[in-house]
Amino acid sequence: MRYLFILSTLLFVSCQKDSNKNLNLNNLNWIDLTYSFDSTTLYWPNNKTTFVHHTDADGVTPLGYYYSSYSICTPEHGGTHLDAPIHFAKGKYTVEELPLTSLTGNAVVIDVSKNALANRDYRITIEDIKNWEIENGKIDNNTIILFKTGYGKYYPNRGDYFGTPKTGIEAIPELHFPGIDPKTTSWLIKEREVKALGLDTPSLDYGQSKDFKTHQILMGSNKPGFENLANLDKLPATKIFVVALPMKIGGGSGAPLRIIAGISN
Repeated sequence: MRYLFILSTLLFVSCQKDSNKNLNLNNLNWIDLTYSFDSTTLYWPNNKTTFVHHTDADGVTPLGYYYSSYSICTPEHGGTHLDAPIHFAKGKYTVEELPLTSLTGNAVVIDVSKNALANRDYRITIEDIKNWEIENGKIDNNTIILFKTGYGKYYPNRGDYFGTPKTGIEAIPELHFPGIDPKTTSWLIKEREVKALGLDTPSLDYGQSKDFKTHQILMGSNKPGFENLANLDKLPATKIFVVALPMKIGGGSGAPLRIIAGISN
């Protein structure tokens, strides 16, 4: 029995070492994938409010020291943000219920910019994934997948980013930007057990979507999505570690997100 205990302990330690052999937090270069929240932050065209940053105090106090304090107001969904599963799937995780394991982990970047920049209504295909895997190897299960469409270069120009400079309900029919095909989303969940999906556009679904099927499929599987990501052009295809921590809003369907990616120096 003692021998079995020692053997099992050694195997556990060995597995722990193997799972972390490519991750050295002291040897990572961190890239911020987050846009600042300010007057330029982009929200869905029919959002009634945008980002408000109100000055409550800013100056020297009667006791002679400087003091500043501000209030903010923002919709859950806008700028670099997280979509929690409850956003499109009743009974699934709200923002504060998401486990940290769903928000951190190994990631890859799949570059679909050639097709996406040539077609504003492009939907990322299973073939895009398989072609990427030919060059980079099969995607491991429980990986965070980030798609680089190239549309990050347009942010925060509303017209170029959304496909229309209009706001309000009348802008919705004129939205043109790429997204993830629902068939691709289903395949990634079934065949690669993806942990989360993110991209550098306003939505996981392409601009002309009416049913937001990719949202429904991903969030129906209790997995989060990351939208309006910055600086994907600064990341390699593989060997990335992502930390995506949203504002912990109780009962939230989404939240402003600070997402960073660590890459080996």
